[in-house]
Formats: sequence, C-alpha cells, structure tokens
Amino acid sequence: MRWVLPDHIQDALPSEARQLETLRRRLLDAFRVRGYQLVMPPLLEYLDSLTTGAGQDLTLRTFKLIDQLSGRSMGVRADMTPQVTRIDAHLLNRQGVSRLCYCGSVLHTLPSTLTATREPLQLGAELYGHAGIEADVEILRLLAEVLRLAEVPASRIYIGHVGLFRVLAARVGLVPEQEQELFALLQAKDVAALRTVLADVAEPVRSALLALPGLYGGAEVLDRAAACFPQDAEIDALLGELRKLAGSLADLPINFDLSDLRGYNYHSGIVFAAYGAESPAALALGGRYDRVGEAFGRARPATGFSLDLRELVWRLPSPAPSAGSVLAPYSDSTDLATEVAALRARGEIVVSALPGHENTWNEAGCDRQLVRRGDRWAIVPLQGE
Repeated sequence: MRWVLPDHIQDALPSEARQLETLRRRLLDAFRVRGYQLVMPPLLEYLDSLTTGAGQDLTLRTFKLIDQLSGRSMGVRADMTPQVTRIDAHLLNRQGVSRLCYCGSVLHTLPSTLTATREPLQLGAELYGHAGIEADVEILRLLAEVLRLAEVPASRIYIGHVGLFRVLAARVGLVPEQEQELFALLQAKDVAALRTVLADVAEPVRSALLALPGLYGGAEVLDRAAACFPQDAEIDALLGELRKLAGSLADLPINFDLSDLRGYNYHSGIVFAAYGAESPAALALGGRYDRVGEAFGRARPATGFSLDLRELVWRLPSPAPSAGSVLAPYSDSTDLATEVAALRARGEIVVSALPGHENTWNEAGCDRQLVRRGDRWAIVPLQGE
C-alpha cells in the first residue's frame, strides 16, 4: 500500500497542523521578547559535524547516507542543539552572551518511547557564554514559562548534576567501560547490582555512590548528600550550585534527583527534566553542556533545553472548530476583488468558488457565502450545501 507511512511517522492533518503552527508562533515570540534570536540550521550535514561532541547515543539515533556530490557520509539531524552550538562557536563568533532559539523537524532511527514519533518537531533555546548559575536559572525559568504558555504547565522539574558523579567516579579510578556500567545501574536505580559492582571500592566513595539512587526529593536532599559524600572542595562547590538554584527557583515545582544522569556523555553540569501532571515521560529535557563547543574550535559555556511540539499538542484538548470560511463567487469583478481583500484584511478566510464544484464547499470549511445585494456585497449563510 503506497499510502502507508513508516512506523512512528505521522501526517499532521489540518486541525493538528493549525495547533502546531499556532503554538510554534506563540513560543518563538516568547523567546524573541527575551532576546533569543532564531536560527535555522540545515536538515542534514556531514556526519562528523552533525554528531561531534554529542555522544554515542546521538550517533545511534542518526539516519546516515552518502552525499552524491562529495562522496562523504552525511546524516539527517536527530538533534538541533549541536547544530546551534556550531553556529554559535564557528559562525557568530561572539565574545559575550549569545541567546539562540530554533524550531524544526528532526528524525530518529528509533522512537524514544513506544508511543513517540520518529519525527519530533524540536523547539529549544540555548544560552552561550555565561558559566554562572544565573544562566541555568534563566533557562529553567524560560522552560517553565514555555510550558505554561503551551497550556501544559510543569507539575515537577527534576534537577541533577553530572559533575557529582564524575567526581566520585574519578576517585574510584574507573576505566570508561566500568564507568558506563556504573552509570547505567544508577539510571536504573539498581541498588542490588550496584552493591556487587562496588564491592571492592573503598569508603567513603562506595557509600556515596550507593546513596545516589535514594537522593531524590526537595532541597533537603542536598543536605543529605553533603552528609554522605566525601569531604571534597569540588563536591562542596557543586552542591553549593544546586543550593543557589533551589533558592532562586523556590517558586517553581523543582525537585532533585542526584542519580539522574541522562545525557551523561553530553552534559557537563546541571541536567533537568520537566514533567506534566499526567506525563510519565518528560515534556522537556535540558542542562549544561560546556564542552561541546570544543569540537567546533571554540569552547563556550552553554546551557539550554529542548522539547517536542508534537508531544505538547498531543496533550492538549481537541481544538474548538475554527470559524467557518466565506465562499466568494468566481469572478474577475474589480469591486468583488476589493471586497474580498477587505474581508481578508479583517482576518476572514475567503475562498474562491472555482467553477464545477457545487455542493462541495462545506468540505473546505465554508459556512457562509458572499452575494451581491443591490449595490453592495453581503455575507449570508451558505445555501445549497
């Protein structure tokens, strides 16, 4: 059947497409008034540029092909954030703070969940050039505002810090393969397996790593972490960052989960995930990724978030039927063209009744028609449909 789409690939029919476009405009406008400038990276790039610095996960999610012009490997973007980082580092080359935003389709080799699309409409914002916690506060507040504007407000935002795990892992002296195994067990909160893997690790690092899966909840988690982590200036500094974040965002529904290390191979500091009231999957993901710009020749502090507009729209109630359209007669009349132009300027949808399609215009959304009444045009209910 030629009309059947691949699994996890969907069309957006008129009502959904209207919701997507309305939401896209609303959120991009929210970015614009806060100083975030829109960029539009290409759909595909050479593979070594597209996946550089983004970790193995992104490489596995990227569709690959051969460029017929150069013979080089190319990829269809699976995430726009590395592209925006390339633009900041290599093309804009600004010395100070740079705020960028974007929205466009990405393509995944596999869906992220059983119900997810393989073609998310990714929207995001990134802040480059400021290493302080102020940038993370701004991004998290922007994320909360974006979800509020989308009418899918965050009921909880979980925050972690990959730096804490890196410090502890460095103390153990793990090789990369062991570190990846430990990372996977922490993500799964598999305490029993963790005890086995950490059996030969010396205290107090062993107890600190075993404690990580249980370190989730409100700001009190940070005090519990300080009590069970080794005395270390770097750990104290990282926990201090999280305390500042908690104080600055006390009005938001934030929680902490110190074993949430999603994007560990990509992120370098604070990571976060936002959830809706009835959302088992995250609505948006983000965090700090200061090292990614190095691959493009210029390391820059960076933090941001992204989300899938399709996922947001699927969580919204079905839209109310849009206002019906006005059917205008097919004519070369100058005064009819003037009337139609005036109606459209006022926001009315006016479609021209191409000849030979009588009794079908209600399918196109027409519920009224433009008719001549003496020396003027009048809008009346659509007849004969």
